[in-house]
Amino acid sequence: MTTEELALEVVERLEKEYPDAGCTLDYNEAWKLLVSVRLAAQCTDARVNIVVKGLFEKYPSVSALAAADVADIEAIVKPCGLGKSKARDISACMKMLHEKYQDQVPDQFEQLLELPGVGRKSANLIMGDVFQKPAIVTDTHCIRLCNRIGLVDHVKEPKKVEMALWKIIPPEKGSDFCHRLVIHGREVCTARTKPYCDRCCLADICKKEI
Repeated sequence: MTTEELALEVVERLEKEYPDAGCTLDYNEAWKLLVSVRLAAQCTDARVNIVVKGLFEKYPSVSALAAADVADIEAIVKPCGLGKSKARDISACMKMLHEKYQDQVPDQFEQLLELPGVGRKSANLIMGDVFQKPAIVTDTHCIRLCNRIGLVDHVKEPKKVEMALWKIIPPEKGSDFCHRLVIHGREVCTARTKPYCDRCCLADICKKEI
């Protein structure tokens, strides 16, 4: 089985196993997902979903958050860790959205990358989940599982994994594929315990090298 054939088989099996996979960050507007994904760095999505409720209640719009004092933002987001840097990035990002994009989140990848605190992973998440455009979100689950399954060969750098997956994952499948890897990585192919290979839908085709 070639890597391309393996990729298509993995995509198909994960679709059957997790048909309703989606983003685990709660949001109803694009700018809120931008804020949440910045807070999610080294923090669980579950905690982020709790913390942002208070943030969005106090600052319910891009303009309101853009005008907020950075120290006030930090006080609210501190439970997510790295409060100072996250608050600074969120403030700068909202200011740019307000001043340059009239409070709208741009739908172009390169424009998203120009926003403070937004890297390739965050930009891809926005492209896929908000704008339904082709996207590959290489978070820690994606990188770990793709190496273990054999879709990449001992590649740990997020951008290199992303570029490799673009070549073998159908573009329209990429975003949901990455969401399914997150669920699979949390529930079956776990990192903190021994993976539950006995109940893995990929057990017979997984390389299991890492």
